Amino acid sequence: QAHLVESGGGSVKPGGSLRLSCTGSRYTHGLYYMAWFRQAPGKEREGVATMYIAANSIHYHDSVKGRFTLSYDNANNILNLHMNNLKPEDTAMYYCATAPLSASGARWLAPSAYDHWGQGTQVTVSS
Repeated sequence: QAHLVESGGGSVKPGGSLRLSCTGSRYTHGLYYMAWFRQAPGKEREGVATMYIAANSIHYHDSVKGRFTLSYDNANNILNLHMNNLKPEDTAMYYCATAPLSASGARWLAPSAYDHWGQGTQVTVSS
């Protein structure tokens, strides 16, 4: 079983920045996707960004393009999500997840494609 662990959430004012980190993927050799999702109260879980680790290929949700950056620390196997210019609508529980390379829809951040999930870390953006 995967043991994905997220860290880095918190409360910031609009325009602020946070960095989320995730570690613990069970997959090896980079042949998998590692992603961030978020879920706000009363809303469906939505994909934020995903990376095909072996190719460093990244796909972002339109709502975060230009503000969020995904990076992977190969030495420590940590996926980082750098979030800048945060907005109140970014407030949500953020989850890390992994999917095998073969999972249909993983590239496009379909939640059903991801088979291992962390417990989540809360991000609150409020003045």
